[in-house]
Amino acid sequence: MIIAVDGPAASGKGTIAKALADHYGLPLLDTGLLYRAVGVQVLRHHGDPANAADALAACVFEDDLLADSMLRTAEAGDAASKASVHPAVRAALLERQRSFANQPGGAILDGRDIGTVIAPQADAKLYVTASARVRAERRIKEFLANPDEAAILAYQKELEARDERDMNRADAPLRPADDALLLDTSDLTIDAAVQQAIRLVETRISRQQ
Repeated sequence: MIIAVDGPAASGKGTIAKALADHYGLPLLDTGLLYRAVGVQVLRHHGDPANAADALAACVFEDDLLADSMLRTAEAGDAASKASVHPAVRAALLERQRSFANQPGGAILDGRDIGTVIAPQADAKLYVTASARVRAERRIKEFLANPDEAAILAYQKELEARDERDMNRADAPLRPADDALLLDTSDLTIDAAVQQAIRLVETRISRQQ
C-alpha cells in the first residue's frame, strides 16, 4: 500500500504522515527533508539556493544528513523552497523518492508532489491544508514561546511567499492530485486531524477492494 500525503508548509501533513505510518506499520519518507538537505548543503558551501547550478551540485549527499538538526530550521525551509523550483534538482531527487515509494510492502511519503508526480499510482492520496494564519501560528510557536502579532504576521507573509513559489513553479507545482482527498486542519486538534486522515484513507482503500 502506498499513501501520498501532500500539502503546504505547516499544514500538519508531516504529523499526519507519521501517524499514518505508525497506524499501518509502513516506512515513512519526509521528502521535504531531501530538499532541505540540498538547501543546507548550498548554504554551507556559501552558495545561493536560487541558483540552479549551486542547487544541483548539492543534490548528492549521504542519508545521515537527513538527521541534521539544521534541516528543521526556518532558514533550511526557505532554502529548500528556493532550490526546489529548479527542474534539474527535482529530476536529481526523483528516482530516490520513487524507489522508496515502490519498495516491497508499500510506504508513506509526504511532500508537495507525491500524488501528482512521485507516486501517482498511490492507493490513497491526501492533500492536507490549513489557512495561512493558522499555519504561521503553528510554525512560529516552534521557535518562539510567546510570539507577538507582528511576528506572526511577518511569518505569515513568508509562508505565503513560499506558497507562491511552490504553486507557481514550472516543474511539479504544489497542487492536489485530481483524486486526492482534501483535509483542512485549520480548526482541528492534532488527534482529530489524525483520526480524520485515517478515516479518509480507510474509505478510499475500502472502495478499491
